[in-house]
Amino acid sequence: MSFADLYSSGEHRRNLAHFAALATLASIDGEISTEEKKLLDRFATKLDITESEYLEVFKKENKYPIDSTPDSEKRLERLYDLFRIVYSDHEIDDEERVLIKKYAIGLGFTGEKADAIIERSIAIFGGRLDFDDYLYLVKH
Repeated sequence: MSFADLYSSGEHRRNLAHFAALATLASIDGEISTEEKKLLDRFATKLDITESEYLEVFKKENKYPIDSTPDSEKRLERLYDLFRIVYSDHEIDDEERVLIKKYAIGLGFTGEKADAIIERSIAIFGGRLDFDDYLYLVKH
């Protein structure tokens, strides 16, 4: 079975692609640590990844790159999707944050730009907007 055959819907396809890219990032330095495994297990649950999909992603011969694009709006859309998933439990922890930064850099953002986008996204998704930001978002 090919990896593409695992996809059933557009949304699930995006979720599986996100998960596969995150798994590749976690394994980039060799073996996946216990903490990374726990984090990936949480992402698998949040993304509705089935056990067979999970096992397919982690086959030794499978490495799924992050699909980088020069289109900044598409990169932001991918980060937005990921933040929606991360905040499905209404919180973000340090491990998730590190993995999101790696993902943002993999998408093509610089480290500095990734940090700025992540901080802003955490403020938006975490409900910690100040009035000026709220006003801007409501008006635009």
